[in-house]
Amino acid sequence: MLKDLCIPVPGFSENEIAELHLKVGDKKISYDFRVESFLWDIRDELNGEADEISNTLARISRLKKAIAEYDKSWELIQIFTPAESSMYIQVLYRKKTS
Repeated sequence: MLKDLCIPVPGFSENEIAELHLKVGDKKISYDFRVESFLWDIRDELNGEADEISNTLARISRLKKAIAEYDKSWELIQIFTPAESSMYIQVLYRKKTS
């Protein structure tokens, strides 16, 4: 049984909401997805030069806090790998269905 389906969506920008309609047999299902961008740069939190481990831990801590405080009607689907010099990290959410 196929549990997940990966569909590339070209030109998807930061903080956009995509609506996906899927028809399986005669059943139509709708999903809402959102890509959020969270601050990945941590220079504002660290005084002066910090080592790589401190930088990584500060980034992880900031991302964990952002995810924990996010709207609970959305579920975390994927965390994208940011570019090395990226100021933001993007996270994919799907609206929970009732």
